[in-house]
Amino acid sequence: MGAEVTYDYIIVGAGTAGCLLANRLSADPTQRVLLLEAGGSDNYHWIHIPVGYLYLMGNPRADWGYSTAAEPGLNGRALNYPRGKVLGGCSSINGMIYMRGQARDYDGWRQMGNPGWGWDDVLPYFRRHEDQWALEPDAFDSLHERGGEWRIEQPRISWEILDAFREAAAEAGIPKTDDFNRGDNEGCGYFHVNQRSGIRWNTAKGFLRPAKGRANLTIATHATVHRLELAGRRVTGVVFNQHGALRQATARREVVMAAGAIGTPQILQLSGIGPGDLLQRHGITIRHELKGVGENLQDHLQIRCAYKVQGVKTMNERYQSLLQRASFALEYALFRRGPMTMAPSQLGAFTRSDPSRETPNIQYHVQPLTLPKFGEPLDPFPAFTASVCNVRPTSRGHVRIMSPDPSAHPEIRPNYLATEDDRRVAADSVRVTRRIVSMPALARYRPEEFRPGPDISSDEALAKAAGEISTTIFHPVSTCRMGTDELAVVSPRLAVHGLEGLRIADASVMPTITSGNTNSPTLMIAEKAAAMISEDWKAAAARERPAA
Repeated sequence: MGAEVTYDYIIVGAGTAGCLLANRLSADPTQRVLLLEAGGSDNYHWIHIPVGYLYLMGNPRADWGYSTAAEPGLNGRALNYPRGKVLGGCSSINGMIYMRGQARDYDGWRQMGNPGWGWDDVLPYFRRHEDQWALEPDAFDSLHERGGEWRIEQPRISWEILDAFREAAAEAGIPKTDDFNRGDNEGCGYFHVNQRSGIRWNTAKGFLRPAKGRANLTIATHATVHRLELAGRRVTGVVFNQHGALRQATARREVVMAAGAIGTPQILQLSGIGPGDLLQRHGITIRHELKGVGENLQDHLQIRCAYKVQGVKTMNERYQSLLQRASFALEYALFRRGPMTMAPSQLGAFTRSDPSRETPNIQYHVQPLTLPKFGEPLDPFPAFTASVCNVRPTSRGHVRIMSPDPSAHPEIRPNYLATEDDRRVAADSVRVTRRIVSMPALARYRPEEFRPGPDISSDEALAKAAGEISTTIFHPVSTCRMGTDELAVVSPRLAVHGLEGLRIADASVMPTITSGNTNSPTLMIAEKAAAMISEDWKAAAARERPAA
């Protein structure tokens, strides 16, 4: 094993959370910070061209290449499960949608026994790094900021069919909105995106690049953490593999896990921290039993409803033409506009699956294209997709190691559509979609449903059909959840229960999934974690200072 090196903080994972943490913790020049990333640099051109996400999912240069277990709720299907393995993590390969969630999400966290995590508590941490250019300042209303590291802009392309869907949604009672991030995201409008002038804006650009030159920050890529080192109840450092050699690093203050909802519980379990029976089954010595590590997995499942249309251009037929594709490239090269700037979804909507829901519980990602499944060619006829997902699923799954080998992928089992409530919301969501599409604003395009199919109507049949055409939106969270009960993994200060020197500051700590895309909420968690780490160490220093 290579020579041991000592730092004040070791951050595991240079993804969405890790890049911000490295920036904030290294801002104090007296503190040495090590940032470890299993992937490589983000200098791959498809990371920066927005439509490049199509070439990143499943690409070992940027993706871990996970897949789920076969899911009963999906009629036995397994899904590919992209997770960023590159500087910037999932912010380098995701759909670039800026979404905070609803105020009730965070107020619910607080009510679950997590003081300091209500909407009014977390809003300042969203604003602290925000650089909001999708709205004019007179629309900020103390909810938004400019000048932070996290760039937000309007999409740089529009489609007639999406404009018509927005009109139809308004006719169906879903009001138009220009801002989903005010605490109540009800409405229909164009998503704000993490782009700068038509180029993806990831956390490596926003947070890591400005900090790279600091003498006290060390960034190690191609460094896969095998385990945490413990001395009794204190986590003292990490063992990692870099370029085939095992190395060790020690943390004077803390190790901060930012490896995400899959990587963080896997590393903890490999280190002997987790459910005792799971660890024993794989011959791992129990260093600290925490039954909740890897449990409580939550994710958003989208039902990809699809409609043929007439008399309007969609991406399906435009993409068939070589000349059209050449024009896309030219428009992007000259103006940074057009289809190559497209996020996976441009138009969004939030509404209720039925009137009894207190706040919107379903989200739409509407796209001017259709395809049988990711990785397959677009359908050869004009069509659009109205993907709809339950943003507050009640199904719970898990992430569990399958081997003591750090290179072996864990079992990822989201348990989609495992509860009666989730199956009912799925059926109702298809009905809401049909109601929107039946409105006059879309009538002139003669929409014709072909997924799941207009003949499917009963609750049971719709839930089964949803399982056949649904896929993840890649939002795994909650596998090391925050709380104070026996299945909670971290405290409201994000310290791991029963251990010293270890915090978790990524999407795994969410007690429940947020109502919408999860990338920016993860960034907020990291921002708040950095502030708490600084506060706690200043308080500790003050306690140790001799009285005057």
